[in-house]
Amino acid sequence: MMHGLPRRSLVGAVDIGTSKVCCFIARPDEHGPKIVGIGHQLSRGVRNGVIVDLEQASQSVITAIHAAEEMAGELLQSVVVNLSGGFHASRIVQSEINLNGREVGDSDLKRVLNLGHHLKEVPGREVIHAIPVGFSIDGSRGIRDPRGMSGVKLAVNMHAVAADSAVLRNVATCLGRCHLDVEAFVASPYAAGLSALVEDDTRIGVTLIDMGGGTTTVSVFYDGNLVFADSIPIGGNHVTNDIVRGLSTPLVEAERMKTLQGCCISSSTDEREMIAVPQIGDDEDTPSNRVPKSYLVGIIAPRLEETFDMVRDRLDRSGFDKLSGRRVVLTGGACQLSGVRELAALILDKQVSIGTPRGIAGLAPATAGPAFATSAGLVHFAFSERAETPRSLRNPVGLPDWRVFGLWRWLRENI
Repeated sequence: MMHGLPRRSLVGAVDIGTSKVCCFIARPDEHGPKIVGIGHQLSRGVRNGVIVDLEQASQSVITAIHAAEEMAGELLQSVVVNLSGGFHASRIVQSEINLNGREVGDSDLKRVLNLGHHLKEVPGREVIHAIPVGFSIDGSRGIRDPRGMSGVKLAVNMHAVAADSAVLRNVATCLGRCHLDVEAFVASPYAAGLSALVEDDTRIGVTLIDMGGGTTTVSVFYDGNLVFADSIPIGGNHVTNDIVRGLSTPLVEAERMKTLQGCCISSSTDEREMIAVPQIGDDEDTPSNRVPKSYLVGIIAPRLEETFDMVRDRLDRSGFDKLSGRRVVLTGGACQLSGVRELAALILDKQVSIGTPRGIAGLAPATAGPAFATSAGLVHFAFSERAETPRSLRNPVGLPDWRVFGLWRWLRENI
């Protein structure tokens, strides 16, 4: 998954999610990236993976970044940031150049890839990833490295992931208020895959489902490449809201019940096991209602069934369901709910496992679980020698260059 660490002394990765904002600061180590700074904060101003309140989101981001900088003893200038919402179902497109019978050289390879990077999108969208997934010469497909081969036409299939321009601008503006440049945008399912999948998974075919607070993102890897990505606007927060409505309990209590007692697979003891359910507006001295656990399971299970049904439908429509094989890896905080793995295996009819960050040192135990797979994947992306993100998108047109405020930021931190 890693193609050699470039000579970079420090990278920053910011995961802006619906439920949390996380910042990792990493340095290169002889065995791979090593985390030297961690900061995470409750996310505000973000709904379904998209910023809806710039002021609140900026406060959450700057708090997380400041904590990571304090721990690392460094100040960041730019970061790699994720997109968990606002991107569209990906597609495969082809770009082609004429060779006129000569051998393919490095310049030809660069030229055909640049054509793919400058794909035209519908108005209001920008390409954030254009990943080469296969070359062909004069119609002969399945070529991994065409250099040295001769032919008339060289073509490359590019896997393109596009996002709404407004979403990109809002994320860049949010980080700009924290006086940081955006080095690259990375779709959450791509980042999670870079972190949680092993090489054999990506080679033979695997589906990764990243279950966040506001969105569930899906990606398919095959032959070592990302070949499909999509986003569904349902996540763990929707389960919590269902519990609030179904049991008339405060939000904080609904989250507690979901985390400690929630399950999406019913059992024979659910009718006998009673749980305390405080009611909205009740005082602390008011006795809590007691209901069978089966009530809670009956609220949680339908929402998760709906989520996996939608995942299955998206995979069927994409045409990549068979290509992805029988392996499914779950990441994200919502996948830690009891019974999720078994329910996913039942609905998707595949072998399901839970993925955690791999190949990265320095993670604290609290940040080494599936909820932080995307954050760790952003670090992998920043350190790897990849060129999927067109440079022009790293600072979308029309946004100010916030580096001018570097002096102000230094004064704020040191005086």
